[in-house]
Amino acid sequence: MSGMVLNVGLRDLKRGTNINEIEVPKELKQRISTGIDFINDAMGGKGFTPSVCGLFTGEPGSGKTTLMLQLANSLGRVHGPGKVLFNTAEESLYQTKMQAERLRLTEGFTVGQDVLVDELLTHAKELKARFLIVDSLQTMNDGKWGMTTNSKTPQRVLQRITEWCKENYTCALVIGQVNKDGKMAGSNTLKHMVDLHMHLSIDQDSNSEWFGCRGLTVEKNRFGASGLTYVLKIGARGLKEVA
Repeated sequence: MSGMVLNVGLRDLKRGTNINEIEVPKELKQRISTGIDFINDAMGGKGFTPSVCGLFTGEPGSGKTTLMLQLANSLGRVHGPGKVLFNTAEESLYQTKMQAERLRLTEGFTVGQDVLVDELLTHAKELKARFLIVDSLQTMNDGKWGMTTNSKTPQRVLQRITEWCKENYTCALVIGQVNKDGKMAGSNTLKHMVDLHMHLSIDQDSNSEWFGCRGLTVEKNRFGASGLTYVLKIGARGLKEVA
């Protein structure tokens, strides 16, 4: 992470500050419910910690977008549709709408289709959004080389989103692509930049009692336990936890 300096709201502290002298902003102490029990639990028990920026990866066909649409819908129900921005450059908004209809999502949330990260964050600022879901990291650009991208573009984009979260006490989940082995594509630097990393897999062992089920694994969590896996079943209305 050489050269990356994140604004975490502590730049006014002097060198040599005693940790006992630091006052944590009250905004950071409040957990924010997602309205979905297993996601709340995965994030540390009661949902988002304000300012969290997380990566969400998954195997092809596992239901990444489905789960994120469910999350956007639930956040819209709990906190108001104007507080949630679901930005997709993977599909058209017509396709996104048809997915939402298929899942019978009715609460509502704001959608966008920005490709440049600064335009995306301007949209979020205009909305005074508290939650940002990005589908996906690899489709975004920071405009440094025009619309040309390179291997460092996802890092720069994720850095901008992370900084925005820290500056505004807002929360973001960014969908990341995986390679043929089901592992997260791109540099491991991406994992170090975020507070949270969740991965969605498919049980393809025909001898397993969970065959065809999805496993939501918390790979990293700065504000809770990691290594936990939640077994989910996919149906007409999306993903739900297996009792």
